[in-house]
Amino acid sequence: MLEIILVRHGQTDWNASETFRGRLEVDLNDVGMKQAESLGDYLGKEKIDIIYSGPLQRAVVTAKAIANGQNLDINTVENLTDFDYGDWQGISRQEVEKNYPELYRDWLDTPEQVKMPGGESLEDVRKRAMPFIEDAMMRSGEGKIVFVSHRVVIKVVICALLGLDTSHFWSFRIDTCGLTRFAAGDGRLVLTKHNDTSFLAPSETSGGRDF
Repeated sequence: MLEIILVRHGQTDWNASETFRGRLEVDLNDVGMKQAESLGDYLGKEKIDIIYSGPLQRAVVTAKAIANGQNLDINTVENLTDFDYGDWQGISRQEVEKNYPELYRDWLDTPEQVKMPGGESLEDVRKRAMPFIEDAMMRSGEGKIVFVSHRVVIKVVICALLGLDTSHFWSFRIDTCGLTRFAAGDGRLVLTKHNDTSFLAPSETSGGRDF
């Protein structure tokens, strides 16, 4: 049996302020560091076989919190890096709503049709992330694989693993440090848990919008 664990990185100040991050480096804040520590303790009760992480530090630091309890190295891969928001990177949601009203409305209504100015589309994310994840699953065969990445990437991957297109992007949420699990066996993938934050203390839960 193979289990896939998708992990969103811990909170940053830009998550809390609803600022688009993309490929910019934004460190975990104090809440995010506590989330990562709680995550490491939680997964430390299980045997993880391999950990992959996107290269941005907010993902790497979150992955290290898991790896420290497993005596494992982290495998950083560009395929899991954050969505390229292009011109939106470093801009607050309010600024985007004001300066890109039509595109922002399209992002909420038909995300699968949006290509960010100077950035990516959700289909671009799918094309770079899924071949890597499918290959990692095939090479592992069994055990537990952890993929630490970002909100957009994880949501696109979940859609793909469920056989859904990216028009379903807003049909579920992913909180910071939320876990989603799939079990692979008998020729199928089964979603067994989604957006699990049960291990976080009340002071560590992100709440609010899917941002």
